[in-house]
Amino acid sequence: MNILITGAAGFVGKNLVENLKCLRDGKNRTRPNLTIDEIYEYDRENTVEQLDAWCAKADFVFNLAGVNRPKNSAEFKAGNFRFASTLLAMLKKHGNKCPIMLSSSVQATFAGRFGISEYGLSKRYGEELFFRYAEETGSTVYVYRFPNLVGKWVRPNYNSAVGTFCNNIANALPITVNDPNIELELLFIDDLIEEMYDAMECHPHRCIYPEVSDEWDGFTPKPEVDGKYCYAPVTHKVTLGYIVECLHIFHDQPQTLIMPTIAPGSFAKKLYSMYLSYLPKEKVAFPLKMNVDDRGSFTELLKTVDHGQFSVNILKPGITKGQHWHNSKWEFFIVVSGHGLIQERKLGTDEIIEFEVDDKKIQAVHMLPGYTHNIINLSETEKLVTFMWANEIFDNNYPDTFFEPVK
Repeated sequence: MNILITGAAGFVGKNLVENLKCLRDGKNRTRPNLTIDEIYEYDRENTVEQLDAWCAKADFVFNLAGVNRPKNSAEFKAGNFRFASTLLAMLKKHGNKCPIMLSSSVQATFAGRFGISEYGLSKRYGEELFFRYAEETGSTVYVYRFPNLVGKWVRPNYNSAVGTFCNNIANALPITVNDPNIELELLFIDDLIEEMYDAMECHPHRCIYPEVSDEWDGFTPKPEVDGKYCYAPVTHKVTLGYIVECLHIFHDQPQTLIMPTIAPGSFAKKLYSMYLSYLPKEKVAFPLKMNVDDRGSFTELLKTVDHGQFSVNILKPGITKGQHWHNSKWEFFIVVSGHGLIQERKLGTDEIIEFEVDDKKIQAVHMLPGYTHNIINLSETEKLVTFMWANEIFDNNYPDTFFEPVK
């Protein structure tokens, strides 16, 4: 399958191109029904002749080209309507009836807060042009009215408040939020890419846009099997205030070490991923506090809200550490370098259980509640490095840690 992408250098275009390459090269095996041969990347620096040649060979077209921030309103029509006319004329000239997808906007609904704008009008004209083309040629067209598109590589200080917030907070720049209660509907790029794959496989999600009524706002898609329009089904509706709150938590993580609860597929997971893509080089790596004494060092790596904390312990040759017990806390010790011995004794008894550990056969050893435990570096020359996990974050006010020698 040969894929033509117009607007290939834009936010959606770049993400789509790189993901199609992964399909083409066999790096992404989640879509076995899709075979990608050529990817034609058309943008402003390409020639009309190149576009014409690619229109003759394309098996699927993604028309992502468009104008968002023109110098004057006339550019909307040139960028969002005139180019689409040229593209469709070239396909028609070559008799190429391949499926074609149009990137439109919810602003084309003219509903609610969007009203009638030059941008919305240009998008509506483009939609009508594509629907007429489908009637005239019998080609399949997929028209998507996108809400706010977000994700890695969104250009900040342009047409995405979320992109601007991510960039500015990551780079310690000021942001302005006039009304934190304003709600946005966000479509993350990875969810959009999956929908684009669905369209390439000829099973996009279809919908209609009912007229404004007491039951419908006019710009929310209503799923319908034979709907005129298409939509990406996974979006997130959140307030500006909540977005900024999350971003400040992400920003503070290198200091707090606390990773918030982030469920698979959640808004927080996707926003965090987007935020990280804006980090400047000097923030990609950050120092951790090493608690050093004559025995070695102990460093907290990461704390989670509901899955405990992770640490690394470095023990000098011949040194013993631990010698304490917990009421309800439990831990895993995982030796990743060196040779050591872990000992555990149930309180009130003399019976000791022992585990010889090294980096040649890595294993996880439970530190049992109600058992005093230690770890001994058996080497006379090498340090012992142990990765440790505790089921809860250490609380100075309730440490649940009590000194008691194992022997």
